[in-house]
Amino acid sequence: MKDIRQNRKEQSFRHQITGWVLFVLGALFFIASSVKNRDLLTFIGSVIFLVACVIFLIPIVRKIRRIEKDKRSHGQDGGDDRLPLD
Repeated sequence: MKDIRQNRKEQSFRHQITGWVLFVLGALFFIASSVKNRDLLTFIGSVIFLVACVIFLIPIVRKIRRIEKDKRSHGQDGGDDRLPLD
């Protein structure tokens, strides 16, 4: 039962990362479109949206780094790649 819960948490975490990466990608395309069309208002809005996405990604990146650091300090150099999200 614990493995099922862990798998669901890992899947949710992967969905969050994927979603934020797609948001960042979308913001970059909006920025490119606004530059091409010389639309200052869209450019400003897109940059603000990109910055907001990056701010939301900061805790996720920190969590990934902490997990990797914990794996190295505990001598886990391979095998179980699941993320301990508890």
